[in-house]
Amino acid sequence: MTTRIGVISSGRGENLRYIIEAARSGYLPATVEIVLVDQEDAGALGIAREYGVEARFVDPAGLLRVDYDGILIDHLDGAGVDLVVLTGYMRILSPPFVHHYLNRIINVHPALLPAFPGLDAFQDALDYGVKWTGTTIHLVDEEVDCGPIIYQAPVRVEEGDTRESLKARIQRAEYEAYPKALKMFIEKKPRLVGRKVVFED
Repeated sequence: MTTRIGVISSGRGENLRYIIEAARSGYLPATVEIVLVDQEDAGALGIAREYGVEARFVDPAGLLRVDYDGILIDHLDGAGVDLVVLTGYMRILSPPFVHHYLNRIINVHPALLPAFPGLDAFQDALDYGVKWTGTTIHLVDEEVDCGPIIYQAPVRVEEGDTRESLKARIQRAEYEAYPKALKMFIEKKPRLVGRKVVFED
């Protein structure tokens, strides 16, 4: 059975492009049914429309977080979504949203969690002086950048790296890692053992 994905984004949406292409090529046993954004100029909106995917700007102005998330739930449930995928979504999801889609919300973070959670993992890695960083695809829980890890891809920190050069390499790693992690999650029937995502053989 094909998994129906709903994507929520705030930004450029390039991960969305690679997820849609992975689904349309048959690599990913899924369809992207709807894309929701909280910024009217979000690049994800244009990418969704480019591929003919239903896309909506949901304005958060004047709404409490829980009320806004209730609107998102209405759109996602209306599209029959099985899995919620975040691509650069900059708002913290409310507990009711997380529990509504418990263990069915997946996010990408530009570091090897639990290292460097938060808003600027690129600069944090450079400031700390690590030799390796990378990207983490994880389940979303009520804590920020803290959910059980599905997949990680390492990226070497090069001499002379700037925030922008490191960011560019991590983002390139994400474009391969995110569809791969989604494929694993959908096909391999994962279960949670404590904090660990365990895949069936």
